[in-house]
Amino acid sequence: MSEAKFNIVTMKGYEKLPKAVQDCHELLAWVIPQLDKFPRLRRFTLGERIETGLLEVLEWLVEAAYSRAKAESLRRANLRLDRVRHLWRLGHELKAVSGKSYAYGARLMETLGRQIGGWQQQASARGRAGS
Repeated sequence: MSEAKFNIVTMKGYEKLPKAVQDCHELLAWVIPQLDKFPRLRRFTLGERIETGLLEVLEWLVEAAYSRAKAESLRRANLRLDRVRHLWRLGHELKAVSGKSYAYGARLMETLGRQIGGWQQQASARGRAGS
């Protein structure tokens, strides 16, 4: 039986959001089932912190998408993502995440971090140009 893939791009207005917002949403859709596989001892501590952290990243990115002053929201999103990366690595070191899942998730988080960094540079350049 094949698994149906959820296509979030079909959501009304979703395609107008920055790629970082879309990718963060897709990262969450992938990582939450991974966290469900954590051992019970880790699921309600480490797993919950990872999930909450990524939800906060998504919230900051959505705020940046709809705000004129994006710099602070993007800075907070980037900082929170960096904390989540450390927790994700800890989950791997504690054997709560397989090597393959860890590598895939780390790659998604790295890509998202680069997108946020690029968005920060773009917002900063626009801010300087408007001065």
